[in-house]
Amino acid sequence: MRFGIRTLDELEVRGKTVLCRVDINQPVDRDAGTLKSINRITACVPTIRELSEKGARVVLLAHQGSDIEYKNFYTTRPHAAILSSLLGKEVQWIDDVCGPAARQAIRDLKDGDVLLLDNVRFVAEEQTLFEKNLRLTHEQQAKTLLVEKLAPLADLYVCDAFAAAHRDQPSLCGFEQVLPSAMGRLFEKEYCTVSSVMENPERPCVFALGGAKIADAFQMMQTVLERGIADTILTGGLVANIFLIALGHEIGRGSRAFIVKSNYTEFFDRAKELYRQFGERIRLPEDLAWVENGERREASVFLMPEDVSAVDVGHATAEAYRTCILSAKTVFVNGPMGVFEQEPSEYGTKALWQALADTEGFTVLGGGDSITATEKYKLTGKIGYICTGGGALIRFLSGEELPVVKALRHGSTLPLPEEQA
Repeated sequence: MRFGIRTLDELEVRGKTVLCRVDINQPVDRDAGTLKSINRITACVPTIRELSEKGARVVLLAHQGSDIEYKNFYTTRPHAAILSSLLGKEVQWIDDVCGPAARQAIRDLKDGDVLLLDNVRFVAEEQTLFEKNLRLTHEQQAKTLLVEKLAPLADLYVCDAFAAAHRDQPSLCGFEQVLPSAMGRLFEKEYCTVSSVMENPERPCVFALGGAKIADAFQMMQTVLERGIADTILTGGLVANIFLIALGHEIGRGSRAFIVKSNYTEFFDRAKELYRQFGERIRLPEDLAWVENGERREASVFLMPEDVSAVDVGHATAEAYRTCILSAKTVFVNGPMGVFEQEPSEYGTKALWQALADTEGFTVLGGGDSITATEKYKLTGKIGYICTGGGALIRFLSGEELPVVKALRHGSTLPLPEEQA
């Protein structure tokens, strides 16, 4: 076991039906019916291949699409085609999740077969509203439709969805209550990697936090500063703008207006208190950029024009951050330095990402925008470790016990099939 959770090394899977929860949620081109990226699908292939080659009857459960709005849901059918190509063997797919057709398809599997069920979020109990409003315990999740219909057909449960480990839903936390469980290779790798950053990073340890997910960034910052994990925090994006305004810098009316409109003014006080306690370890931008008539403009944070919006860190800041990263032994990055999707405001992000590629330190990167930036600058092979998780990674680094980790620890105490005889 690792961290109190079984690994695949401890399972005898030949002839066994294994329910395997993966996170293959990808951006979708609905008009073409294709996926815009396959990075998460590729990441879970080693676990699926190992289970199949060892003779398991593999049943894949996955979601597709954010459930903030129902229109975001999409079928997992294109994912099956991609998996078939990556595995070099057919991955069966069925237009059902836990109904009679899905259950019969599971019963019909032969050793080594792989079956992908349709989007688990087509089942109401897998949706965020269900999760947040009912707040079922893990024991109660074991009595939901999905678990009660599928668990009797299975011998083992494997979770390889670290990216979804912050969610508390039946497909992620319910099966471990009734089936002996283990984590897959991707989950194991990601959990061990982020744990090493939290528990014993090589120093200096630098965190670069940007982007627009303010609540997550501030919670993570609080944890890594209080626990002495981060020696230095480099700020960019909206995170930096909140700090600068909170500390009295006028960085343009547009910058403040956006923060007010987004209801982020509550973070001004948090920023002041964090800077009061840990200011010597928090690096703020020296200069910022804005866009005027399609052209990039820069100025010191003390000389920003009144009627602008800060959209990136400036050249001086980017160079200072690069120097810091090149001297670090461990670097964790979550969030871009600015609006990197547009050429006039991408310089800071592009420069920081190049520093990540150039440093000899161990680099860890996570979050959707961070992964998108890495792909845009074609630096995927230059980053030490890219975590598929966004919300899960942030919550782990914020010191929370992830619901799926808790569930897997319970499932790892249940006797294996051979021990039940």
